[in-house]
Amino acid sequence: MFKKIILSLVAIATFLTASSEMPYPADWKNYKNATTVLTGIGALPGCDADVSSFPKIYQETVATYCAIKPGGPGAVAVLVDEKSMPAFKKRDGKFADGATLILHLKDIKALFVTQYKGGKPLYGAYSEDGKDISAPKGSGLNPQDCRVCHTGYSAFCLNGQCSTHK
Repeated sequence: MFKKIILSLVAIATFLTASSEMPYPADWKNYKNATTVLTGIGALPGCDADVSSFPKIYQETVATYCAIKPGGPGAVAVLVDEKSMPAFKKRDGKFADGATLILHLKDIKALFVTQYKGGKPLYGAYSEDGKDISAPKGSGLNPQDCRVCHTGYSAFCLNGQCSTHK
């Protein structure tokens, strides 16, 4: 009985204290800037922008990031570890274990990280200095929130890699 109580408490604590699914990429400043439609723009639209004509994935992305930072997240960069850049450019969602992609929200100093293990994406959110900033489900900062968006828009995302080109 005591063991069941302890296991239940551990499960509840794990649920309440969400965390990233992979370690902080301490070498992220050495990653290469990737060219994407988003990086061509340089920033996500502000929260007051009319994005109703944009594809649903972009509308939801703006809404998610506006919930994280009122006014909008501002300047962005897409960073890719050098060994993964050829796979990134193929836009087919096929990455070797350890491959790391980062959406760097520069103005709020946050890193939204995708890392691959067993061919599957794992997600996390960190501050630039390495603090895990993942939060409970529904916050926009939870790995499951990332997974829902990255798998829910098959016209734009393939195995965790979102892009307008496949």
